[in-house]
Amino acid sequence: MKNFMSLLLAGCLLTAVFSCRSTKKLQSAVSRKDTTVVATPPLPAVADTLQEAVQTLKSLDKNRIHFKTFSAKIKVEYEDYRGKQPDVNAFVRLYKDSVLWVSINATFLSIEAFRILITKDNITILDKLDKVVEYHDFNYIENVAHIPLTFSTLQDLVVGNPVYVGDSIVSYRETENHILLGTISNLFKNLLTISADNDLLERSKLDDIDVGQNRTADLTYGDYEKDGNFFFPTYREITVAEKTKVDISLNFKQFEFNNELSFPFSVPKNYKTK
Repeated sequence: MKNFMSLLLAGCLLTAVFSCRSTKKLQSAVSRKDTTVVATPPLPAVADTLQEAVQTLKSLDKNRIHFKTFSAKIKVEYEDYRGKQPDVNAFVRLYKDSVLWVSINATFLSIEAFRILITKDNITILDKLDKVVEYHDFNYIENVAHIPLTFSTLQDLVVGNPVYVGDSIVSYRETENHILLGTISNLFKNLLTISADNDLLERSKLDDIDVGQNRTADLTYGDYEKDGNFFFPTYREITVAEKTKVDISLNFKQFEFNNELSFPFSVPKNYKTK
């Protein structure tokens, strides 16, 4: 349960898609070559094509979710080399640019197993099963995920906004239903699959620029629901596979934006510090 919780802490927040230290098995799951990547030709040196690619990025940015607060109930399913693991429910509360609160409930035990509080500077984890509290700097998540991560990027991952979209466009292709757009930054190559109908992100395939790292991840977004002026992806998948395959799926059963929220968090006196 502890190893699963460590993975879930990152996975539920969509940050443990690269070489999570919480389990050695996941380290071996980072794929050096992903045969599922859709090959896209280099961007032609044609002004019209480049303009279309730039416009697609602008349209994708227009679909970004802007919010003050966010809350959700998420059903988390997890499967690895051992098979499917027990499902958990994660309750998330987020105040933009300030605090992220997560309560993880073990459905097979019908109790709250962990409570997590994340700010720009610190992370506090209450292990309610073993009555232990852990204190970490924010870079604990970076150490787990092996990627540079800010609170801003973390909250974009939670609400379903695109992440690690590079400024340089390296490929562009249109099909009947999709636009395939490749970007590159100082960290990742990002192959984006975007719906041609509404410019909504369907898939983000990230590959590390540093070939020595070989970090790769596949993020899928689906089942969009309209909320006010934007669309929210109520289903997400994270897949990492090679010799060992790891799948995490997130089903958002409930979600709300811009309501008043509280972030209850206290450490019982009888808890030990880890």
